[in-house]
Amino acid sequence: METRSNHVLVGTVVLILLAVLALFTVWIARLGGASTKEYDIFFKTSVDGLAKGSAVTFSGVPSGQVKEIALWKPDPQFVRVRITVNQDTPILQGTTATISGVGFTGVSQISLDGARKGAEAIGCPDDNPQSQCPYGVPVIPTKQGGLGAILNSAPQLLERLSTLTERLTGLLTDKNQASIAGILANTNRLSAALADRGPEIAATLAQTRVAIQQAGDAAQQIGALAQTSNGVLTSDIKPAMANLDQAILSAKKSADTLNGAVEDVRPGLQSFSKQTIPEVGQLVRDLRVMSASLSSVAEKVDQQGAGSILGQPKLPDYKGK
Repeated sequence: METRSNHVLVGTVVLILLAVLALFTVWIARLGGASTKEYDIFFKTSVDGLAKGSAVTFSGVPSGQVKEIALWKPDPQFVRVRITVNQDTPILQGTTATISGVGFTGVSQISLDGARKGAEAIGCPDDNPQSQCPYGVPVIPTKQGGLGAILNSAPQLLERLSTLTERLTGLLTDKNQASIAGILANTNRLSAALADRGPEIAATLAQTRVAIQQAGDAAQQIGALAQTSNGVLTSDIKPAMANLDQAILSAKKSADTLNGAVEDVRPGLQSFSKQTIPEVGQLVRDLRVMSASLSSVAEKVDQQGAGSILGQPKLPDYKGK
């Protein structure tokens, strides 16, 4: 009877311990689920070096790990990466994700940064959440990092290197090499000629320097002459111009006075031309008539004597036949 009681007691204790262990496991699971947050990141670049369990850092501080990596079915050029981060990690508006390498091991990690103080947390909108959260968790935008940029530009870089190699190969043909050799030879000859002409070039430079100095002196003299000319204009010509202006003003006044005098005399001149000049003409005609008469009398006295003026002229004697 006692043995059976012991078995029942042991079984009861074991059941109690299993129940406690189950409860503890559930509590740990709930605690772990409540202390982490999940986010999706859609990378358009290659995610080489990433794997499940890869580290997730925020500004260099370890904050979580990669939970899932898969192609995005609606658009296979994107790779969806699901990450879990600690509850206190500030995933705010402005936070971006990049893929960065860890040393030279070829292992990569996801780096988060760019949170701004006072910004709102990244989340799913209440209206149409599928537009921004296609898998039910918030999406962190990406930013092209150093490794992603290198991986994306590697094909273009290789293509450009190939094109550059082909062009260099075409440039370094035998014909072009001969041309380059000729150019170098001509350059050597030109350098030698310049070296031989070194003294002459130095003399020419010296003469040029002297000419430039003389030109500068001439420019200074021209400036001094210009200043002197300005002084002469100021001291001599300007007073003369002032005197000339005064003389012109005086001449104008005199002309105005003469015009006034002519206006005053004009009525007298008109009267003289209309009355006096005709009378003078008549007087001259009368004097001409009187002069002709006097000339006739004088001629008569000269021919016939003074008695011819007083008496009748003497008839000539009559002689009969």
